[in-house]
Amino acid sequence: MIIKSQRAKRAILAALADEEMTKILDSVMYQSKSIGDIIIQTSIAYTTCYRKVKWLLNEGLIITDKIIITKEGKKFSLFHSVLKSINVKYEDNSVVIEAEENFDIVKRTVERFYSFD
Repeated sequence: MIIKSQRAKRAILAALADEEMTKILDSVMYQSKSIGDIIIQTSIAYTTCYRKVKWLLNEGLIITDKIIITKEGKKFSLFHSVLKSINVKYEDNSVVIEAEENFDIVKRTVERFYSFD
């Protein structure tokens, strides 16, 4: 799909330009992960990771896949990337961004939304 929204284009370009955000996107591309798992895998500082995940959520580049409540009553979220691949091209004074949706997460979200279990 070709990204038309200027806001989405700016968000994608900003995320790709930021090394920590690309690490986060890579980490949650194929498997949903908690902030703790992302921190362990990427070695990003705790507060930086929370701030960047929040920004990626607000921009719609990742989603909250699942919220888990432990037996002790603690709550944590699992995050997943919305996009699987991104191609950026600059031509004729315009930026063209083509992205492939992460259909695994879209499919799971739809299945969960429509399930009656």
